[in-house]
Amino acid sequence: MSNKIVKNISFMFAFLCVATSIVISPLLGVELPLKAQSAILIEANNGNILYEKDSHKVLYPASMTKIMTLVLAMEALDTGKISMDDVVTASENAASYGGSQIFLAPGEKLTVKELLLGIALASGNDAAVNLAEYIAGSHEEFVKQMNNKAKELGMKDTNFVNCNGLHDPNHKTTAYDFSLLAKYALNFPELLNICKVKHYRIRTDTDRPFQYDNKNKLLWFYPGTDGFKTGWTEDAKYCFTGTCERNGLRLISVVMGVPVPKGHFSETQILFNYGFSQFFYKEFYNEEEVIGKVNVGKGKISVVEAVPKNKVGITLAKGDDKKLSISIELPSLIDAPVNKGQTLGKVSILKEGELVEQVKLVAKDEVPKCSLWQTTKKVFINLMFN
Repeated sequence: MSNKIVKNISFMFAFLCVATSIVISPLLGVELPLKAQSAILIEANNGNILYEKDSHKVLYPASMTKIMTLVLAMEALDTGKISMDDVVTASENAASYGGSQIFLAPGEKLTVKELLLGIALASGNDAAVNLAEYIAGSHEEFVKQMNNKAKELGMKDTNFVNCNGLHDPNHKTTAYDFSLLAKYALNFPELLNICKVKHYRIRTDTDRPFQYDNKNKLLWFYPGTDGFKTGWTEDAKYCFTGTCERNGLRLISVVMGVPVPKGHFSETQILFNYGFSQFFYKEFYNEEEVIGKVNVGKGKISVVEAVPKNKVGITLAKGDDKKLSISIELPSLIDAPVNKGQTLGKVSILKEGELVEQVKLVAKDEVPKCSLWQTTKKVFINLMFN
């Protein structure tokens, strides 16, 4: 084939891509017809990028912001700082926020659970500020915590100005950064339990009943969807950070700056369809599975079981599971005391001898150290019967 013909074919292909709005991922050479200004698809197990389009472009997140608000609330719940049943009184400041809201009245009392649902389902700007004030003392202090968490997660191009996503020219992020946040959010099962609720009613015994209706419409018609959060403002356009799990493969997608109504849902489906059609998750061990045992010296018991800290598996392109092997490294003996969750060794997934994934092996239970009397007794028994 002549160079002239090759150049003509290349030109025609490039023209076709532009004319049909096809985006070619610089990462994988994938062609997907997206109108989003920015998009990314990752697998949740270790964050590998499966597709991206301008994923580091700085844009406005709109109400996707509330994922960070929910994450900080989950952390406060985990540490016992707050509880689901805590009753929170609405401040005048929180009740003043318009846009998407749950119509808080100053002095109104709702539980933390009701506020969380109001944030996740109804995208209540007032609910977000009310909970932020309750957790941090003020909205401003909560925003500082949001930015600190963003730095901790490696969200290098993110700056939060508020906890709800109402437009501010300095309130910015990227699709890539929000994929990091979404991956971290999966550490909190209760967050997904909240995000997948379709409807919830509050004030049922008052003359102001109100129903939250989840804005994530994929919950109704895309099986496996269970999170996270939509967003829209005039400046941000339509945005959505979503997650879906099928056959052990969990995907996270982010689309930002989608220009058409409901386009954030259709484009998320395009990403998910691509991910589930081209990749699969191969699991070797789950978190509770005993992989090996280690002898314990000077302990009340002589053996401790080793389990993975996380599930052991890998996301692969379909048909690409050949020449995989597992390597387990554990010591033959450790001395007590042994703490539950203490690192004992590691399990590695190898492909053609090359390391592709590694998970720590930890102690399933604690093993206290023997007292002097218990040690003497064990030595005596061993001498008598061995």
